[in-house]
Amino acid sequence: MSDQNSIIVDLKFGRDDVAKALKTAFPGRSVIDLGDPTQKDIDLSQASYAVVWKPDPSLFSRAASLKAIFSGGAGVDHVLSVPGLPNLPVVRFVDRSLTDRMSEWVVWQCLHHLRHGFAYARQQRAKTWNEIGGQPEARDVTVGVMGLGVLGSDAAQKLKTMGFNVIGWSRRKKEIAGVETFDVATLDDFLARTDILVGLLPLTAETHGLFDRALFSKLRRDGVLGGPIFLNAGRGGSQVEVDIIDCLRDGTLKAASLDIFEREPLSTESPLWQMDNLVITPHAAAASDVRALFRHVEEQIQRVEAGQPLQHVVDRSVGY
Repeated sequence: MSDQNSIIVDLKFGRDDVAKALKTAFPGRSVIDLGDPTQKDIDLSQASYAVVWKPDPSLFSRAASLKAIFSGGAGVDHVLSVPGLPNLPVVRFVDRSLTDRMSEWVVWQCLHHLRHGFAYARQQRAKTWNEIGGQPEARDVTVGVMGLGVLGSDAAQKLKTMGFNVIGWSRRKKEIAGVETFDVATLDDFLARTDILVGLLPLTAETHGLFDRALFSKLRRDGVLGGPIFLNAGRGGSQVEVDIIDCLRDGTLKAASLDIFEREPLSTESPLWQMDNLVITPHAAAASDVRALFRHVEEQIQRVEAGQPLQHVVDRSVGY
């Protein structure tokens, strides 16, 4: 039976990593691991906190004494979309390691497209030794980052360190040192200046299906890369994959890198697998470090016990 100090862990990924991390996590606290078959039917009625990823709706009816819900990843749509979600604080996972990993992926992909990654890979397979001329510099390329939360702001700063010209967009205008920013009213201006578009947006009603042909057609077309490029490591629901496929085929997009998809795993029947101007990674841009996640949860619980407010609480009115 759970007690008032219990923490429910309901994570649908990395079972071995979760089990290993739980051996040293949450010292002095009772932990119920719903991924452990021997614990899945335990009484949850007195548990105070839950760490979840795509939870079963029944969890919240079983755990009526919860004080807060912690997301198992950077996104929270997998929690906010659960039917019957109680009116409790939902806390985003914010951690240096997760932020660094996302920025690494974004910088990696931007450099791949800047430095003729596809062409040199083809030459390697063909055993062709040929330097491709006309190599642009990072400073000649404008990267537009859509989504200026913790992840997007960090990626923008690291892209600037690499020498790229960086601009940013968010629903409400933000101020970032050295980065020109845009908002809803100036979206078209932002797109018209963008050579590489980076999607790091949360999934909300406003962002669902946002990345479509109409948006891609507004990107800069006369830049040094020879056409616009799209990177998305935000949420799969923000993109229209049939439009991405068509745009990669007809040149509306020169190339793309995708880490997330409308349905995951990506179906083996998807035409995306066969596209030679697309990089696919399996939702691995910023995989959650379970140990870091549990440290984050412990720190937030300690804040509550010390009479301090939780950090990184989701504003349900906007969805992030």
